[in-house]
Amino acid sequence: MDLQWTDALGQAELVSSGQASPLELVDAAIERIEKLDPAINAVIHRRFERARDEARGDLPDGPFRGVPVLIKDLDTVAGEPLHFGTRFLRDAGYTAQHDAEFVRRLKRAGFVVLGKTSTPEFALMITTEPAATGPTRNPWNTDRSTGGSSGGAAAAVAAGMVPVAHASDGGGSIRIPASECGLVGLKPTRARISMSPDSGEGWAGASTEGAVSRTVRDTAAVLDAMSGGAPGDPYPAPPLPRPLAQEVGADPGRLRIGVLSAPPFAEIAADVEVASAVRATADLLDGLGHSVEDSYPAAMYDPAFGPHYGTITACSVTAEIARWGEVLGAPVDESQLEGMTQLSLQHGRMLSGADYVTAVQWMHGFNRRVAQWWAPVDDGGAGFDLLLCPVLNGPPPPIGWFADMATCYERIGALLHYTAQFNITGQPAISLPLHTFADGMPLGVQLVAGYGREDALVRMAAQLEQAVPWSDRRPEVG
Repeated sequence: MDLQWTDALGQAELVSSGQASPLELVDAAIERIEKLDPAINAVIHRRFERARDEARGDLPDGPFRGVPVLIKDLDTVAGEPLHFGTRFLRDAGYTAQHDAEFVRRLKRAGFVVLGKTSTPEFALMITTEPAATGPTRNPWNTDRSTGGSSGGAAAAVAAGMVPVAHASDGGGSIRIPASECGLVGLKPTRARISMSPDSGEGWAGASTEGAVSRTVRDTAAVLDAMSGGAPGDPYPAPPLPRPLAQEVGADPGRLRIGVLSAPPFAEIAADVEVASAVRATADLLDGLGHSVEDSYPAAMYDPAFGPHYGTITACSVTAEIARWGEVLGAPVDESQLEGMTQLSLQHGRMLSGADYVTAVQWMHGFNRRVAQWWAPVDDGGAGFDLLLCPVLNGPPPPIGWFADMATCYERIGALLHYTAQFNITGQPAISLPLHTFADGMPLGVQLVAGYGREDALVRMAAQLEQAVPWSDRRPEVG
């Protein structure tokens, strides 16, 4: 049986039908990691023997019994390393003492954790090239970036090491790697997945857990397994009408969809292939019977957004580094921090508590202005159901493209225009691997729904997956 390209639900069906055992799934995934990862460098911590022991044991009878999974190295797995992409935690040999709540839920669903995937230091970059473990390389072309910060997760799934992997998103970190690696990447609604027990929210609510996969049905079912609140969470997400797995194949109805195909700035050149891909998707949606028109929430490009977002992330990173000094019992050696982290730390130390609160309050007003585009016309809104737009304004860049701090911000600014706004608003958004660049690299397009409407995204994503299947595409390394 070809387990490499069988999705997670397909692998679980093999176990439930007696055609494969959990240990066979785990052994096959370990074999693939050992064969493929030397060229990719996605799986930085391995727990293979523990995983084999768990697969031999009494696994929960959940929907993913025996299916192998990987966890991003920003979150805790009991007894396993936790390094946040840093050299100082790597050198300290820091090990987590408990599972994150979503990890417990994945285990209850029957998943077997094989290890942890690489991430840029403190998730601050849109490429996964941490000095602590070296660059993660794109399976479609190993000279190119996987995106970030869930680049290790995306590379592992794209290469077929595992069918699905945990990811997280604070400014595009699920959708960007999904786009660059040819995967489905859904950023859930804020608070859909609890961040218990270690925090209530990250980056003022911008950050969320999630997953990357190769199929819409896997994405929906894995989010069902991960979702839900926990005691003490600061706020809940709006309840969904039914499990997301039941939305796969359901009629999305005739939706009103706005289209933004290029950055609305004279000084930023649009990538022609990206814009063409969005236009082709708009034509496809029109052909499927949806109402499609050029429109987007103008508030998302308020020039004050970037500075306020920078205040939130810089203050958050500064507090995080101070916290790790307390955990380790000595101040962090800042000479070990990478350039982007040092710049964030310098910025954060120039800011006050009042600056942070001002930024958060400004974002609350920003959220309301953006949300009006999705609000019903009777409530004074524009009445749109979905926004169609790019994920990035360009192809996966070469490894090392962001290494020089003198040009790093400029290069990020040329690419990043469509993702971080929806981390701040908390809306669900999905990258779908509908297109490729002329050189064969993946090109994802993004759909954004109203707050709490993952169901609308999953229905539409499944309709597009059926119209333009992508499951037969295979990367260079895989």
